[in-house]
Amino acid sequence: MTEAFVVPEDDTARAAIDEIAAELAMFDDWMDRYQYIIELGRKLPEFPLAWQNEAHRVPGCQSQVWLEAEMQDGRLYFAGASDAAIVSGLVALLLRVYSGRTPHEIQETDPVFLHELGLVKALSTNRGNGVDAMARAIMARAAAA
Repeated sequence: MTEAFVVPEDDTARAAIDEIAAELAMFDDWMDRYQYIIELGRKLPEFPLAWQNEAHRVPGCQSQVWLEAEMQDGRLYFAGASDAAIVSGLVALLLRVYSGRTPHEIQETDPVFLHELGLVKALSTNRGNGVDAMARAIMARAAAA
C-alpha cells in the first residue's frame, strides 16, 4: 500500500464521526469551521500525480476530485485529493470516516452524517452535490469490493 492512502485514526467509522462532531463543535461560527476543514485537507497524504486523471475523477463534483481505493487484509483504504482547498478538507473528513474500514462497515455507515453535522447545508448547492457524489463513489467502491 502506498503512502497516499489514509490510515484510520479512530477505531470505527462511528467513532470518527463522533470525533469530527466534537472537533467542529469547538468553533462558534462557520468561518472558523471552514478554516479547520481546509487545514484537514492540507494534511491529506500526497495524492500521486499519475492518479490525477479522468479514470480517478469523481463525477458530479464542481471541483476536480480524485479518488483511489485499495483492498488490504479485508479493509478498503482510500486516497483522495481535490484542486479546491475546502473540497480537499471535505475529502479528508470522508476518508477519516471510511478509509481502512471493511466494505461492510462502509456500507453500514450512512453518509447522512454530512447533513447532520451541517456540512452540506453550509456549502453552496454545487459543493453539497459534490460531497454527496464523493460519498456515493466511496459506497460504490465498497459495494464492488
